[in-house]
Amino acid sequence: MKVLYAIQGTGNGHLSRARDVIPALQKKGLELDILVSGIQADIRIPHPVKYQLQGLSFIFGKHGNVNLWRTYLKSNAARLQKEIKSIPIENYDLVINDFEPVSAWACKLKNKPSVSFSHQAAVLSPNSPKPDKNDLMGKFILKNYAPTTQQFGLHFRAYADRIYTPIIRQDIRMAEAKEGNHYTVYLPSYSDGRILKALSEVANIKWEVFSKHNKVEFFGKNISIRPITNEAFVNSMVTAKGVLCGAGFETPAEALYLGKKLMVIPMKGQYEQQCNSAALKELGVPVIKSLKNKHLDKLRQWVDIDNKIEVNYPDITEQIIDQLLEEVVLLFCARGHPDI
Repeated sequence: MKVLYAIQGTGNGHLSRARDVIPALQKKGLELDILVSGIQADIRIPHPVKYQLQGLSFIFGKHGNVNLWRTYLKSNAARLQKEIKSIPIENYDLVINDFEPVSAWACKLKNKPSVSFSHQAAVLSPNSPKPDKNDLMGKFILKNYAPTTQQFGLHFRAYADRIYTPIIRQDIRMAEAKEGNHYTVYLPSYSDGRILKALSEVANIKWEVFSKHNKVEFFGKNISIRPITNEAFVNSMVTAKGVLCGAGFETPAEALYLGKKLMVIPMKGQYEQQCNSAALKELGVPVIKSLKNKHLDKLRQWVDIDNKIEVNYPDITEQIIDQLLEEVVLLFCARGHPDI
């Protein structure tokens, strides 16, 4: 079976997960090609990438939001259409998609089945937690950004069939978690200056900040800012007292798996992160809206209390891949795709 595994390359979470998913797929004896689209990733996957595309990326802002203007400027409809047409999607028996728009729309336009295996697929499930405020536009974007015909999802809990607990990469699973005296911070939608200003107000705490905006290390009195590398970030989180991060998926899941105290700040205007916040609140994770001064008292309270949450995230990546392949082959054959 010839398989295309298409990965969203914006941010680091999808690529981090792919480091475990790709070996699990390779063990099945598949002829596997990899596609990555998107920008603003800080890590790479240790596997050959056949298709490296710009895709359609949301650009992080510096005030806790998505930078819509830069996103618009980077979005070139003619280039995107050219990329969609460039993928020989008909050469593949199966397309597995981790929230990647180019291959998803290539499949949709050619009426070819495709399978979503992503966190976003789980977020869209009616069984997954949702924020109190309904965001019709955000839901529409999430649903249509990378449309697929079949969905398998990952979430903080297994809320329904075909929704599984997080894939925790082996770098984290094999690490020996210890509790140091620092807090690991990853807030890519905030500028370094904004983070420095806010965290400086929380005295006597050592903060290790990982930045998307700075390529040079900076060391202040109680705050260090360093560029992101996989090794440095993992080492910091494994030995941290707690983790302060955005309401994405992979970093909060890894922090929970490591038994770290966790607080999240969802990106403004980002529906997926609002949904994640709702799910994390159900688990007991504290959420603050922003780094504005009026929210810093909650940050100080969080630092002072021991609020660790127990989770059970077993290593079931290979079992998930087995189930996905088995169900997809049966379903596609039933729908008249006997070549699968």
